[in-house]
Amino acid sequence: MTDALAQLADKQAITEQLYRYCRSVDRLDVPLGQSVFHADATADYGPTGYQGTGHGAIEWICQAHSQLLCHSHQVSNILIELDGDRAGSEAYVTATLRMERGGKMMLIENWARYCDRWSRRDGFWRIDHRDTVIDYDSIREVAPMHAHERGRRDETDPSYPAFGVHA
Repeated sequence: MTDALAQLADKQAITEQLYRYCRSVDRLDVPLGQSVFHADATADYGPTGYQGTGHGAIEWICQAHSQLLCHSHQVSNILIELDGDRAGSEAYVTATLRMERGGKMMLIENWARYCDRWSRRDGFWRIDHRDTVIDYDSIREVAPMHAHERGRRDETDPSYPAFGVHA
């Protein structure tokens, strides 16, 4: 494989790890989320958020999200710089979350960036450290959702059989 193709493959592997992270917190899939971080990784979600291990961050997020009605995370504008078996990335994240508060339906919207340091160990790219930068957020009352089948926040979600494997 040429150097250019190897770099593209590495960037794609990191990008897919970012997608797995979003999938893990939306499906409340702790093992999947923890697979994105090295065992000794650290994470900083800001002064009012979690600060500790990467694996602990996933547990904290999934626990907090389990109290919500539904949520969805997307990453975009992903920039990755490679340096051998190390990399740095910035990814913009948009998260929308619904919760009930005082009998009212509330919509929380977050716009942030994941600033990650990565390393490839044993052939796998995983996060060494994450800094989450919150750029903007809002909360407002919204009308209740119509009754319809929604995505599920566990392995009964229709996406799991689509892959045929737990990934």
